[in-house]
Amino acid sequence: MKTEVSTAANFISRLLKTTGLLSEEQLLHFSHSLEKSLGEHYKHHWFPNAPCRGSAYRCIRINENHKMDPVVGDAAGTIGLTREQLFSLLPSELTMWVDPYEVSYRIGEDGSICVLYESEPSSAQPDTVSNQSKGDSNRTSSASCKDELRMGMGRSKKPKSFTMIRISSS
Repeated sequence: MKTEVSTAANFISRLLKTTGLLSEEQLLHFSHSLEKSLGEHYKHHWFPNAPCRGSAYRCIRINENHKMDPVVGDAAGTIGLTREQLFSLLPSELTMWVDPYEVSYRIGEDGSICVLYESEPSSAQPDTVSNQSKGDSNRTSSASCKDELRMGMGRSKKPKSFTMIRISSS
């Protein structure tokens, strides 16, 4: 979980950095605070054997209707940013999924889903014993949660086609 949470916190920090309005010290403090808060927030909602389970809980949303993810808003408060200031610095529509083995985001309601981090499950998973319920009834196929979103599962409207964009940090 640490890698996924760190990836999410660093991505949001990089978005803030592009504005040029925050010091490196503020950005580091924000990123550290967000990483710690997300880790605590997801602690009992992290299921490596069923990565889609809890995905809605772990989804970070910021939208133009002035709805700010409370964990992101609280982390911004640690560096003196109000939610209104944060809205002006971040994209007006941002959705981020922080799931076991994958972190992805979408800017705009109809934007492409971009993968920030992706890995394969390892055979030894320390989080599994403490956070996975008994049995594997929630085990998913090889499709990710975002694949299900793109396929339109659970949507009342006809699904839109999305383009996957892979972003590499190397």
